[in-house]
Amino acid sequence: MLIIRYAEGYKKYAEGLIESLAKEVGISTGEVRGVVERVLSGEDSYVYCLTRDCADDKIVRKFVAPALELIMLDKALNNKFDREEALLRFGEMYATAVAGDGTVGRRLVVLTVGGELGGGAALLRLATLHLLNQLLPDELKFGIRTYVVRDRYYYIAATGADAARLKRLLAVSAPSAGGKYLSEKFYEFVKEARVEVRPGDIWLTDSGNVAADLIISEAGVAVKYNIYLLKDKIMLHFHSTDRCRVELAALLLRHAGVDAEVKKEGGRDVWRVRAYTDMLAAGHERLRKALTEIVKRAVENGWVDAGMAESWLEKLEEGHVLKEGWPKYHVGLSSSGALEVRFGSTNPDSIERETQRLRDMGLKEGRHFSVKMPEEGRDGYVYIRREGLERAAWLSEHGSGRQRELAAEFVSYILQRAEEAGKEVYKKAGEVIDEGKARGSLTLKGFVKEVEVDGRRHVVKVIDGGAVEEGRDGRKLLRIKITAEVDGVKHEYEITYSRRGGDDAAEGSAYARADAPGGREADAERFSALVEALTGKRPRILRRSDGRIKIGCGREHLDGFMRYTELADAIEKWLEETSRP
Repeated sequence: MLIIRYAEGYKKYAEGLIESLAKEVGISTGEVRGVVERVLSGEDSYVYCLTRDCADDKIVRKFVAPALELIMLDKALNNKFDREEALLRFGEMYATAVAGDGTVGRRLVVLTVGGELGGGAALLRLATLHLLNQLLPDELKFGIRTYVVRDRYYYIAATGADAARLKRLLAVSAPSAGGKYLSEKFYEFVKEARVEVRPGDIWLTDSGNVAADLIISEAGVAVKYNIYLLKDKIMLHFHSTDRCRVELAALLLRHAGVDAEVKKEGGRDVWRVRAYTDMLAAGHERLRKALTEIVKRAVENGWVDAGMAESWLEKLEEGHVLKEGWPKYHVGLSSSGALEVRFGSTNPDSIERETQRLRDMGLKEGRHFSVKMPEEGRDGYVYIRREGLERAAWLSEHGSGRQRELAAEFVSYILQRAEEAGKEVYKKAGEVIDEGKARGSLTLKGFVKEVEVDGRRHVVKVIDGGAVEEGRDGRKLLRIKITAEVDGVKHEYEITYSRRGGDDAAEGSAYARADAPGGREADAERFSALVEALTGKRPRILRRSDGRIKIGCGREHLDGFMRYTELADAIEKWLEETSRP
């Protein structure tokens, strides 16, 4: 309206509007006047079109959304609309605008308003943010700056601590579905969430169970949950016929470190979210402290078994040593020295949560991990195979977006658990993770290295290479072919891998050639130099009674070969297809 009045020649009246708007938004009249004049400079045709109701629909939309936000926030400020609902709706609308025309960084939230009449739309956006600040508590109020680029693009930016405060609101209001944000940009909001958790009233139910209120809040938005201390577990519960409210309850719970999911209760139009002892014990410290207070109050009143209460308190205390947001994985070594990574629980929701987390990370069930659901009170489990940890490590370095973040968190957590388990476990976990990160990071072509074999130096120059699957007698074999020069002697080296033995080990073999320059011994030494140069591991040399010389390679060599992009995919596929269920 201000811009239209100014364009129509009512400048005196418009000046009054400029002064009022400047005072309301909290900026100088000169800044407002400058934006108005900048918008009108050379753009009179657009303003004329808008004043005659013939503006393009996309121009109208620039004004409609913030205008609706302004009306809603004004009503909330005057107690004519629910404040919490206004915060949620505004956050959803603003986050959606940022997803389409904005930028989100570690300490930055920017909305870009451009095109025809962009300045007017930017002013309207600034007015909505000013009203929003009046609805927020002092610790969440944030500052905004505007920038003009190329005369018609306006950047509305919150930076540093101001961006962190704005993100806290957006973290609980940005659109999501099924526990996932609808835009990758929104995941930056989560990092700034700082939910508050406090216990409420506690009482005995008619059935004799202990019940209590638990309130989780963030950015002026709060949800009250029910906590039940049952015979053998703690249960958090929230339900409603309003699915949006239940989705909010699940979101706040995730911000408190518990990955709970929304589910429908039977065939009714009722939605609920639940979390049990193990899930709650993996939550953030603020949540664990509030639950600890509830349990201790129940003990003081003589309402729960002291032994069971002690078990719950121990689990809640153990959560301090875990990476926040993760349950307690077991990381250790098997009797054979292999690394074991496993999560067990009698709660099917916990198993489902971890399974979904691994899928979101980019791991595949049956290939990278295996799952067994709990039965008759016995533990179910999620077991991470070596290939799964290697893949997670690779994704933590070479993945993209949310997958990379999840994988990096997972790898960091597994290393933390391994370190707690002891030096040997930590060393083994580090080796597997390092191998995973290195997978496909090198190329064979042009590879040059000097190695020492039996006191003699050898220069290895790789020309090319690849790997293919072959069938033989119903078995799947993997044939690795590498063309290389070793000490100036060019040759095509082949290693054939198969599965052997009771433990289904991957074993590779090759034989030195009698017709090679220098005979079998020289060929075997050059072959050994090639394998060691590429994998960092010397192969086994076996001299047979018939004069033949066998070069033997194991899984450790195969892992080394997987560092090369020409070999990695074929090796991974062969390992998957030939592994036992």
